[in-house]
Amino acid sequence: MSDGALNPGFHITPINRRRLENFRANRRGYWSLWLFVVIFLVTLFAEFIANDKPLLVRYDGAFYMPVLVNYPETTFGGDFETEAEYSDPEVAELIEEKGWIVWPLIPYSFDTVVLGLATPSPSPPTAQNWLGTDDQGRDVVARLIYGFRVSVLFGLILTIFSSIVGVAAGAWQGYFGGLTDLFFQRFMEIWGGMPQLFILIILASLFVPSFWLLLGILLLFSWMALVGVVRAEFLRGRNYTYVLAARALGVSNAKIMFKHILPNAMVATVTFMPFILNGAITSLTALDFLGLGLPPGSASLGELLNQGKANLQAPWLGISSFMVIAVMLSLLIFIGEGVRDAFDPRKTFRN
Repeated sequence: MSDGALNPGFHITPINRRRLENFRANRRGYWSLWLFVVIFLVTLFAEFIANDKPLLVRYDGAFYMPVLVNYPETTFGGDFETEAEYSDPEVAELIEEKGWIVWPLIPYSFDTVVLGLATPSPSPPTAQNWLGTDDQGRDVVARLIYGFRVSVLFGLILTIFSSIVGVAAGAWQGYFGGLTDLFFQRFMEIWGGMPQLFILIILASLFVPSFWLLLGILLLFSWMALVGVVRAEFLRGRNYTYVLAARALGVSNAKIMFKHILPNAMVATVTFMPFILNGAITSLTALDFLGLGLPPGSASLGELLNQGKANLQAPWLGISSFMVIAVMLSLLIFIGEGVRDAFDPRKTFRN
């Protein structure tokens, strides 16, 4: 039974079917995609895996979910109206007198300071802290989980915005050509010739760092990655016969650009996107490593890597953060290679 028979509303064109088969034929890229998706989905629910708040509390016949809702200590028979500190032995004892507590697999969040360590921070791996703690006594595993999520989400958002701006700029430049193309090319040559890293460092040091501010600063340069590819496709596509016919029939430029030429340009765009995502994550990690990235205390792989450099006597810091970054970037590279092969017309599927 064909895919169309299974779902009449869903149809895969022959060329897209060939691309899917080519992607599946690249076993390394195919399994890297699945592994990356699984890891990312797990980290999306980091609060349910690593948290200093219980997943579920039963007290006096009622159920509570501190991981989702903040409850004052008085809810559980305490004296204070402030949020309950569930790691406090007194609060835990009050709850267990009339119920029970279900903790996450890792009872620490990315900013939780672990108390009662047997050795000074950074402490080595133990049964309590699987990869030890950092120089501020925070659990390394929890920071890696949250740091992975922040890095990927930052990279995805930056990649999406960069692609939108880059595709729009390349389409406008390539379709209209002439003086538009000439002036825009000169602007890109000047803008692209600036020392990007130094400008990013200066801007990041002038303003109070935040997730969205850092995203905007990196977007100033990352949008240029796709302009050249899209421009070339539009310069070629604007002279196709069907485009000239559509223009002669009075079809608007916007409709010709986004309905007739853009689908062809998106092939090259999709091929480059995993590599752009890789570069976005690397940029964030580099700025965090230099101390110019996310605000202090944020879950950051680059900051943890910097701690490894500063604490050579604690090799678990550098090794764990390096391995997470290396695996993440390697998976994205393998996915990018698989997508590239899938859209390559010279590649054919082989059983």
